[in-house]
Amino acid sequence: MFLRKMATVVLLAAPLLWGQKGWQKGKGYGWVYGPSDEVGALNAVTSPSQVLEALRQVKTGRVYDLGVPVDRSSYKWPGHAPTEITTFRSPEGLKRGKDLAPFAGHKKQLAFHSCVLFTSDNIGTQIDGLGHITTGPDNHWYNGFKEQDAGGDFGIRKADADTIPPIIARAVLIDVAGWKGVDALPANFAIGPKELQAALAAQGVDVNPGDAVLIRTGTLRYWGENGADHAKIAQHDSAGLTLEGARWLVEQKGAVFIGSDTSGLEVGEDPQHPGVVNLVHEYLLVEQGVHIGEFHNLEELARNKVYRFTYVAVTNRFKGTVAGFALRPLAIE
Repeated sequence: MFLRKMATVVLLAAPLLWGQKGWQKGKGYGWVYGPSDEVGALNAVTSPSQVLEALRQVKTGRVYDLGVPVDRSSYKWPGHAPTEITTFRSPEGLKRGKDLAPFAGHKKQLAFHSCVLFTSDNIGTQIDGLGHITTGPDNHWYNGFKEQDAGGDFGIRKADADTIPPIIARAVLIDVAGWKGVDALPANFAIGPKELQAALAAQGVDVNPGDAVLIRTGTLRYWGENGADHAKIAQHDSAGLTLEGARWLVEQKGAVFIGSDTSGLEVGEDPQHPGVVNLVHEYLLVEQGVHIGEFHNLEELARNKVYRFTYVAVTNRFKGTVAGFALRPLAIE
């Protein structure tokens, strides 16, 4: 009986220890993992024991696809390149051109399709790498990596998207649009600590150190097949997190990853910091080493009131890119 009681105590205490590596309440994460680190706060949740803890949270096995489909018509933040997908080789072209010997005289007329992509590394469902945002006259990013040392014409060489490890983490949905009782939050709706706390209280859940946090504004209810209704999406896309909200999630609650269903996570115009853009990106990516998730489709999770789940995401292995793009992360209930 004594051993059983001891085991119960250990199991109950485990979540309290989750994500403590490098995190201090009141300070958050930051540049604490050594001068060569390119992973940031995700260092806190990548051990085998923490992966097992995240997987133990699965109760029903239901899988939610959080990715959005993307094509040349899809909405994007205006600072990024358009997307074009064109056929590079086609069955008709192969047979006419006869330039590939194995296919030129194929007995079964076998052929193939292949495509070439021109796109941004910041389109569709994505995770911003820690080298995405730079600051200061030396254009430095997370951990003090500088443009003059680690930049270049063929991508960045430190803290690129390929350094984002596979993410298998406990996660919390904060449905701010649901708490407000609206389909989608209006433009420039600011989500600060009060809004986050109120939504969490309404859901009956909390954020623990090491949790991934996904914030729903409702914007992606208008994505449809390919995000082609730019005007409708833009009406809501600027709703988002304030700097104070980000600080509360990281420094007080220990969030190790923060994402949302918009193109930029943060509010378009922070009412407490007028005239200054991308404060949340600078704080999370550069100062704290906390990765940002964007355009995560949270509609089905919200409909089913799934507020706690296991978040799984892996990025494309394009070295030098500043974001893992066109992703298909999963929420497993």
